[in-house]
Amino acid sequence: MKRRCLVVVVGLWAALNLTACGGSKRTTGPSGLPNRVLVSQGVSSANDFGRLVIVDGFNDTLTGATPLSAGTSPGLMAISPSRNIVMAFDPVTNTVYAVNTTKERSIGSVQLPGPTFSMSVPTSSTVGYAAVPTATAPGYNFIGAVEVLNLSGSITTTIAVTNAETVVANANGSQLLVFSNDSDAVTVLTPGDALPGIDLSCDPPQNPAVCTTIPGFNRPVYAVINGTTAYVLNCGFECGGSQQASVQTLDLNSLAVGKPVLVNGATDAFLSGNKLYVAGLGTPTGPRCASLTSSVNAKTAATYCGTLDIVDLTAMTDPYYNSPSTEIAIPDGYHDRMDMSINGQLFVGSYDCTDIGDVNNPSGEVRGCLAILNTNTGAVVIPPDNGNVDGLQSFTSREIEYVAEGGSLRVYDTTKDILYIDYYNDYLPTGTIDVIGYVGDVKAIDFF
Repeated sequence: MKRRCLVVVVGLWAALNLTACGGSKRTTGPSGLPNRVLVSQGVSSANDFGRLVIVDGFNDTLTGATPLSAGTSPGLMAISPSRNIVMAFDPVTNTVYAVNTTKERSIGSVQLPGPTFSMSVPTSSTVGYAAVPTATAPGYNFIGAVEVLNLSGSITTTIAVTNAETVVANANGSQLLVFSNDSDAVTVLTPGDALPGIDLSCDPPQNPAVCTTIPGFNRPVYAVINGTTAYVLNCGFECGGSQQASVQTLDLNSLAVGKPVLVNGATDAFLSGNKLYVAGLGTPTGPRCASLTSSVNAKTAATYCGTLDIVDLTAMTDPYYNSPSTEIAIPDGYHDRMDMSINGQLFVGSYDCTDIGDVNNPSGEVRGCLAILNTNTGAVVIPPDNGNVDGLQSFTSREIEYVAEGGSLRVYDTTKDILYIDYYNDYLPTGTIDVIGYVGDVKAIDFF
């Protein structure tokens, strides 16, 4: 819902705790807001520090709610399926901060032995996981680990996994898939069986109750899990592998590996029904934009593009593979953000892409790291913005997408795939929510 009705007697509405224009009941949190969105605000100055800011996702406005402390410059966030817990990582101090969203207060903080680029909090309990590729421990000979976090303030177990870069949990957190740099295997962990302190079950593999190394992949980097099936993304040539990018199934019960389905590139994916949308470059640079003749992006000033494939999971085929006349071109960079709006607009984001033009002084083409695919018509839009896409958030009750791009929090009208300007209530005159500092991620902490 984009157009909000006018609420004449705001005080009366708040006092009666009624719902207006589809709004949900108010929460039990101190703010009393029913449609809360949490934004990581990276600020570092003499008078201000980074925080987690609560945005009103009904009116797209900053609120008077007290921001939550999260170190110096929080960025990456992870949220539990029930949305009661959020983890935020501060790269300045390598510390994970955890908050209880129901009570809108801190749970605790845990300092990691190095930076993380991937975290998971798979259940409503205060147990989280972080992949730390540079993790070490005094007296032990390993580099890389999955840290098991008691979010109240401690690391309970360090499971050594060489160069652990990405961790993906199944639905109940009983299995973790771990992806390591420059590896052709997937590591499957059962963290509940790991020994407290330091667990060396994976280094080298010696305890299958905790750690099983599954070979037969080609630079796997990520997986989308659906029930007991994991769709593993093989990055291939793009990540220094020896084969074409592909998608492979991994049965989480038997640990059997399926046959690769070749795709143009594979570093991120989004599952919708029997379709798996897969984004990537396929090579270290990606194809030349001009070679992708089916797309208006061939006219861009950017030399190289990424691609977006649509794998049919029923037939396990990709009709877009190696077909320049039908391949879907998107901006280049490393693709690691995907989300779909309620009306079928697929948002695909990357980082370190080729920026074209200057969004703050536009003249001619302006292009950044964001692409939007209309899955109903096949049309692709590259919005006129610059910078990395660090966060995406859709809603089940609004045809709106929040996009953290280039350090700003944009609000997109998904019926038109343009910035949403609120002409009716003047809540959002520029399509951008004015969060001070660098917006590093965005998560809805209410279901709406």
